[in-house]
Amino acid sequence: MIATTAHACPECQGRLQADNCETICTQCGLVVDEHAIDPGPEWRSFDDDDTNPERTGAPLTRARHDRGLSTEIGHSTRLKGRKRRQMARLRRQHKRSQIRSKAERNRVYAFTEIRRLVSALDLPEHIRDRSCVLFESAQNEQLLQGRSLEGFAAAAVYATCRTDSVSRTVTEIVDAAKATRAELDAAYDAMNRELGLPTGPIDPREYLARFASKLDVPQSIERAARELVAESREDGHDVGRNPGGVAAGCLYAAAQREGYHLTQQDAARVADVAPVTIRTTYHALSDA
Repeated sequence: MIATTAHACPECQGRLQADNCETICTQCGLVVDEHAIDPGPEWRSFDDDDTNPERTGAPLTRARHDRGLSTEIGHSTRLKGRKRRQMARLRRQHKRSQIRSKAERNRVYAFTEIRRLVSALDLPEHIRDRSCVLFESAQNEQLLQGRSLEGFAAAAVYATCRTDSVSRTVTEIVDAAKATRAELDAAYDAMNRELGLPTGPIDPREYLARFASKLDVPQSIERAARELVAESREDGHDVGRNPGGVAAGCLYAAAQREGYHLTQQDAARVADVAPVTIRTTYHALSDA
């Protein structure tokens, strides 16, 4: 395919055309450029060349202990007898060689748990990658000794959600994780103390969409709750309070103003707080 470039010939100001790797002038025939950089994938002939001719492989990822650079010896039904047994031995030794130390084995296990947690909590990929990086930093600082791998995996996901202002409560992460609440707290305290995590309170508005969906309230109530959250932040009523409880309390207050039936118990259940937290937020908004 011949493509016309937008530049003119430096000799005769004629029109240039790019053909494969050469750029030539259509009037005087001057070869202006003979090197072209192809940004596309590298191609190679395979058995499935018609359906998948790419040979570039998967992109690098921090969610793997080897960044996704290791290869695998596949299975083939064409091999029989001695050759098949030999390839099985090679495949087994190849898998063993991918993990060279106990630290890498722990990293493989923890990264697998992080990927499972991220999938179970429906979190984006950048949370998965940053959680793996945080776990690796904790491992390099020797924070894992005497503590649970599952706890550090869950704490890494929770800490990343906190730093990225993603609304996930500790209870939600513990329910999906293999670690207990005590193991998560111990790991999170160690990382926060030694690594200096830039965590802060999450904006209560981050919880509203998820809580409104669980409570199945109309969009008008969710919009009114967003306005109440903004007013609460301006007046400083959310300082020192659970952001999830503030969001649920604003949803309850908006429902009361709109005449929609919503109990304090239901609002407290989705936010994993006590009903008294909903009442406190509601009274603070009513007084304001």
